[in-house]
Amino acid sequence: MIREITLGQYYQADSVIHRLDPRVKLVGTILYIVSLFLFKKAAPYVLAVIFLAAVISLSKVPFSYMVRGLKAIMILLLITAAFNIFLTSGEPLAKVWIFTITREGVINAVFIAIRLVLLIIGSSLMTLTTTPNQLTDAMEKLMHPLTKIKVPVHEISMMMSIALRFIPILLEETDKIMKAQMARGADFEHGNLIQKAKNMVPLLVPLFVSAFRRANDLAMAMEARCYRGGEGRTNVPEDNETGEWLICSDVFEVLHERFPMLISNLSTKIRIGQSLKLLGCKMKHTKKGQAYLLVRI
Repeated sequence: MIREITLGQYYQADSVIHRLDPRVKLVGTILYIVSLFLFKKAAPYVLAVIFLAAVISLSKVPFSYMVRGLKAIMILLLITAAFNIFLTSGEPLAKVWIFTITREGVINAVFIAIRLVLLIIGSSLMTLTTTPNQLTDAMEKLMHPLTKIKVPVHEISMMMSIALRFIPILLEETDKIMKAQMARGADFEHGNLIQKAKNMVPLLVPLFVSAFRRANDLAMAMEARCYRGGEGRTNVPEDNETGEWLICSDVFEVLHERFPMLISNLSTKIRIGQSLKLLGCKMKHTKKGQAYLLVRI
């Protein structure tokens, strides 16, 4: 079940939705989610289902792949529905022990269940058709006006991108730890609620340790590469973007201005060129030497 969560994963395909500007997808997803909470009748939900089905068809993501991600939220879905059925006041339909099932509660439970399913599928569709790098750039560009009031836009975008990128990694790690603990005799399926909670301790402790270790390794790797976000940052452009062709000397001057500790010699410039090749930058030969296509943000 852990591996069936599709949120945060990217599905490679050549479709209209994949090629769409990530800013359009991000704004569209936000408007779609907000609209789901404004609907009060059945007709708008039918339109939302038709719209979502059309977008899924255009995205070329298999419908079975989308539905597979819903299995992980079935427990949350049932608990939410039960709370609405038994705890909403209104016209009584039946009585179960000390709880009364009301007509309004059943209607609310159905609407909330539909809303939650559509919300999860819509959110998953955006992450399945948008890479984390595209999502980061989209959020940064959309929130760029907030830099005027000293809001750390790049840092916020980067944190959200890293969080999305870590979701499938941590889910895979959880699955591995769970299988390892079950091989040692741990039981995660039987017993009452308190017993199941106690049985989760052998799973959560190594998972938290692994998550902190991964976060620390990522921070050290970024620091070792002198990562600095925001103003003056360059990146590898997407196919539909235009960039600036820079030779190693130009790249070195920009880096040396920001990081004076760099040593100005030939070996440093060679290493810069090798790093840009490893990053997959587009290259071409010029009169001044090898040039690389970069985008200045």
